[in-house]
Amino acid sequence: MIYFDNPATSWPKPPQVKEAMVKFMEEVGANPGRSGHSLSIEAARIVYETREALSVLFHVRDSSRIVFTLNATESINLALKGLLRPKDHVITSNMEHNSVMRPLRDLEKKGIELTIVPCFGDGTLDPKEVEKKIQSTTRMIVLNHASNVTGTLLPIIAVGEIARAHNLLFLVDAAQTAGAYPIDVEKDGIDLLAFTGHKSLYGPQGTGGLVIGERIDENEMIPLKQGGTGSRSEFEEQPDFLPDRFESGTPNGVGIAGLLAGIQFVLDKGVEHIRQNEMTLIEKLIMGLKKIPRVKLYGPERQEDRMATLSFNFAHLSPSNGALRLEKEFSILCRPGLHCAPAAHRTIGTSPEGTIRFGLGAFNSEEEVETAIRAVSLISKQER
Repeated sequence: MIYFDNPATSWPKPPQVKEAMVKFMEEVGANPGRSGHSLSIEAARIVYETREALSVLFHVRDSSRIVFTLNATESINLALKGLLRPKDHVITSNMEHNSVMRPLRDLEKKGIELTIVPCFGDGTLDPKEVEKKIQSTTRMIVLNHASNVTGTLLPIIAVGEIARAHNLLFLVDAAQTAGAYPIDVEKDGIDLLAFTGHKSLYGPQGTGGLVIGERIDENEMIPLKQGGTGSRSEFEEQPDFLPDRFESGTPNGVGIAGLLAGIQFVLDKGVEHIRQNEMTLIEKLIMGLKKIPRVKLYGPERQEDRMATLSFNFAHLSPSNGALRLEKEFSILCRPGLHCAPAAHRTIGTSPEGTIRFGLGAFNSEEEVETAIRAVSLISKQER
C-alpha cells in the first residue's frame, strides 16, 4: 500500500508516538493541574514540555502563549471569533480552506465586512493585491500558509510586513506547513498561528493549538468556552491569564503526549531536512506526471513556491473514478474531490468535481513515487 493522503492526516506515525501514548495511558493517566499527586504532576510536565517543544519549533519566546486546541479549525475559530467585532473589516484569499471560509462567512452575517483577494490560476498570490484592499476599518488579514489543494505557498513574510506596517493583525493557517516548512512567528510577522498536530507534526488526531502573539492583549480576546482550568478554583470567573483563559476542561493528555513525541521527531530530523526530502520527491513526481498525455497538473512547478502536495486530473476520468482505480488496481491511497476548499477549486478551474490529490510526507520514498507515475501512465492510456 502507498499512502499519499498526508495533507489530510499523516500516516504512518513515528513509532515513538504510539509508544508515548501507551506509556501515558499505562503509567500516567491523570489530569494535569487538577491534583497535587505525582501522576497529575507528571501529566502537567508532559503538557509543559509539549508547549516548550512547540516554542522551539515556531520560535515563540513565551510558551504560555501557545494554547492547546483540538485542531487547526478550533484554533482559527478561537482567533476569529475571539477578536473580530461587528464592522471590522477582514481580508483573506480565494485559496482558503473551509476552516477559514466558514467561520468568516458566519461572522459576515453578524456584521464583519469581508474582502476576498483573488489568487492566480496556480494558487499564487501577489501581496500588493492584499495591500490594495486595506481600508480604515481593516482589523485582520487571514491567509493559509500553503494550500491543501495545490500545495501553493502564499507570501506570508511579505504579507506579514504589510500587516505590521498598517498595524493589522495577521492570522496564518499553518495546517499544511507546521513541521514541514520553517516558521518563525516573530520574524514572519505572524500574530496568530493556527496549527494542527495530526499532519506534519506527526501527532494523533484531536491535537492542535494557537500561538497568540505578544502584540495581542489576551484579555480582549473572547474564549470559545469557559470552565474548569485547575487554577483560581476559588473564583467563578474565567482566569484572565494564558494559557488558562482559553483552555477550559480536561485536556487531551494522551494526545498531547503523542504530539510531544511527534514534535520531537520533527525537531530531531530537522524541518529543513524534512522539507528537502519532500521537495526531492515532489519534483520527481511532477516531472514524471507532466510527461503523461491526458493528465493535467495544477499548482506551481517551482519547489520554492510549493509544498509536497499535488493536484491533477485525467482527461477521461472523473477525480473520484480516477482515485478509485488508483486504489483498487495499484493500492495507492489518495483523495479526490473538493478537499474542503471549494474556493480554491474555483480559483484553479476545477470546480465542481475537483481533482485527485497526491500528498507526500516524511515516510514516502522514491520507489513509491515511481510506482505512482507508472500507475497514472497506465490509467491514462486506457479508454475507460
